[in-house]
Amino acid sequence: MRSFLTILGVLIGVCSIIGMVSLIEGLNSSMARQIENLGSSVIYVSKYKPGIVMGNRSSSERNRPPITYEDALAIKRYCPAVVGVAPQNYYNRRGGNLVKYRENQANRPAFFGTLPDFETVNNSFVENGRFITESDENARSFVCVIGKDIEEALFPGIDPIGKMIQVNDDKFLVIGVMEKRETVIGSRENNFVLIPYNTFKKIHPEEKELWLSVKARGPAYMQEAIDQITDLMRRRHGLRYNQEDDFAVFTQESLMEIWKSLTQAVWLVMIVISSIGLLVGGVGVMNIMLVSVTERTREIGIRKAVGARRATILWQFLIEAMVLSGIGGILGIIGGIALSQLVALISPLPAVVSVPWVIIGFCFSVAVALVFGIYPAARASRLDPIECLRYE
Repeated sequence: MRSFLTILGVLIGVCSIIGMVSLIEGLNSSMARQIENLGSSVIYVSKYKPGIVMGNRSSSERNRPPITYEDALAIKRYCPAVVGVAPQNYYNRRGGNLVKYRENQANRPAFFGTLPDFETVNNSFVENGRFITESDENARSFVCVIGKDIEEALFPGIDPIGKMIQVNDDKFLVIGVMEKRETVIGSRENNFVLIPYNTFKKIHPEEKELWLSVKARGPAYMQEAIDQITDLMRRRHGLRYNQEDDFAVFTQESLMEIWKSLTQAVWLVMIVISSIGLLVGGVGVMNIMLVSVTERTREIGIRKAVGARRATILWQFLIEAMVLSGIGGILGIIGGIALSQLVALISPLPAVVSVPWVIIGFCFSVAVALVFGIYPAARASRLDPIECLRYE
């Protein structure tokens, strides 16, 4: 029991390392797959770069002109390296958008207008029914395509195609359901209602600012497409050669970099928590080894009297400390893996066990014993055999 309590600190430290790393690796892998699903030739055009919050914007950034529908049409027409443009104009009702079908209601979905290119540009396709067409655009039809979450919330066990739903104050005919996409916790990848852009503009003329998703002809045309879009947007905004861009053009690699920068804070917390746990475990190892040296003073004296050298006594206690800490490390690894899988089972958080970090966690546990066990081992090796034999 005393030995178990000694290694408990090491166990908790290693368990926290493995558990947190598994969750972070799971989130990173999920986000990477989600971004890869967007395709390898997608470019985004927006007013600001991702990651810039309102409080960190300069006065010039706050005064930037919006990205407009006319910008989207110009990019599609005048950029030869581009094959498709999907503007997305969102409406956010105060308190969240309300979508209803009879007594069923969806939970705060995204509501936006877009063009038929949306499918190709975003590499996301209709699973049931059809997508919006140019005819829907030209006629300003009140039709919609919904995400999987909306289908599950409004139409449990019912085919939604051909049903009328109410979105805020308007009614739309459901013509399609998009395929389910992998999501990261908190995202709304499957919780949306999209309608033809001209229909959206008709019912919400006050919404001017857009987010543009642009499809290049292929990976080899990415840089050419970015250059063409940047040059066109600068000319449309009347920027001189020495003025900075008042818009942002970026790719999915930029989104992944933003995500990884967000997870760095979690890594920092993980390091702090794990360090505290390992420090407590190290102190516990040192304490038990000092007690062990005191209790086994006569044993040390007898071993030295029959010829044991200082190095022999040193390694005896050092290996004992490393074995105790190593057992704590193994139990911590098992506990961390079990904890991460349990969290993944009962929550939306994904978990991926990282083999390198399993090895690192075990090495940390042994290193703790090496650092904190050296003093008790050295103290034991320096004891005088005559004094040890007289010790009671």
